[in-house]
Amino acid sequence: MTSAGPDGWSSGAAYEGYIGRWSRLVAPLFLDWLEVPPAADWLDIGCGTGILTRAILGHGDPRSVVGVDPSGPFLEHARTATADPRARFETGSADATGRPDESADAVVAGLVLNFVPDLDGALAEAQRVVRPGGIVAGYVWDYASGMQLLRAFFDAAIALDPAMAEHDEGVRFPITHEGRLAVAFAAAGLDDVRQRPIDIRTEFRDFDDLWNPFLRGTGPAPAYVVGLDEPDRTALRERLRASLPTEPDGSIHLTARAWAVRGRRT
Repeated sequence: MTSAGPDGWSSGAAYEGYIGRWSRLVAPLFLDWLEVPPAADWLDIGCGTGILTRAILGHGDPRSVVGVDPSGPFLEHARTATADPRARFETGSADATGRPDESADAVVAGLVLNFVPDLDGALAEAQRVVRPGGIVAGYVWDYASGMQLLRAFFDAAIALDPAMAEHDEGVRFPITHEGRLAVAFAAAGLDDVRQRPIDIRTEFRDFDDLWNPFLRGTGPAPAYVVGLDEPDRTALRERLRASLPTEPDGSIHLTARAWAVRGRRT
């Protein structure tokens, strides 16, 4: 995950309650699709709070997993939450991981590639680190339409503040649109590039369960919410509440789609 800044990546615990709980549902489905053999060495780029690393440990039977991220608070959270000697976490970025040449059998990135300023550099770095024939793969939310939570949020925010249109993650991150990440993988020289959607259910006990993570400031949308004055924040909250499908028991059932892409180094 990116470092703290305009997008507010500053708290591992806050991220877990905001997007982490849904990333945990995507990660095992992504790993099943990759079919990396047991006893592999993995590199998790932009490991954030360690969600994908822990999924690899639980589902991939790895020999080792190294997670790299530029955010100190996220790395601290990942180390605390991951009690497995096969894993370690280091400071690094997607285009400068600090890992040796050909040191991994699989290089993966969960929900981070759209935040990377130099995607071409990141894919080149992944191919430097992965062994010949190894897997390079990642997944990103479909911000344009498939990630219903954030689509509803930005639609409500833009209705009240048209200037928010330029901050809409579906606009900011065209690489998350269907097919775009696969094109980037192929252009980077990876072979056998494949794409698939991963759809999950995102269910909230009630509106507070959905809204409260936006008040913790971690992530682009929450960073925007905490920057509003109270009347504007209240107006956004009520606009969003009115736009969501609410069950008779108060629960809210949405879906989220991630686009997953994989390729092989020649």
